[in-house]
Amino acid sequence: MSERKAIVPAGMEAVYEKIRYAPAVKAGNTIYVSGQIGRDSAMQLVEDREAQIVQAFENLKLVLEEAGASLSDVVDVTTFHTDMRDLSLFMQVRDRYLTTHPLPAWTAIGAHMLGGAAGYIVEIKAVAVLA
Repeated sequence: MSERKAIVPAGMEAVYEKIRYAPAVKAGNTIYVSGQIGRDSAMQLVEDREAQIVQAFENLKLVLEEAGASLSDVVDVTTFHTDMRDLSLFMQVRDRYLTTHPLPAWTAIGAHMLGGAAGYIVEIKAVAVLA
C-alpha cells in the first residue's frame, strides 16, 4: 500500500483543522484534490461569476503545486454547478487553465448548494497523476 499524505497549502490550514478535510491527498503518484470553490485566501466568497470560477481554478492550481504537480498532470475533473446555464462561461475559463493534450476526462453535475453556503456557483474536484 502506498503512503498517503495530506496536502495543505499555506492559507488552507483552516480547512484542514476546522472543517476537517484535506484540500488533497497524495497516494503514491496520484493526487486526489478535494472540491475547490471560489473563495479567496481570507476564506471569503468571490462575488463576480467569472472571477469565482477563476478563483476555483487558482485554488486547484495552488493545491496541485503544493503536491508537486501542475494543471498539466490532471487526468480527471468533476465539476458541480448551481446553475448549468453557467457551463459556457465555465468552459471559457476552463480552457484557459486546462490546455495540455490529451485533455482530462470531465463530468459536470448540477447541484443545489456548494461549499456549505449560498453564493458559490462552482466546485472543481480533480485527480492528477505524476509521471
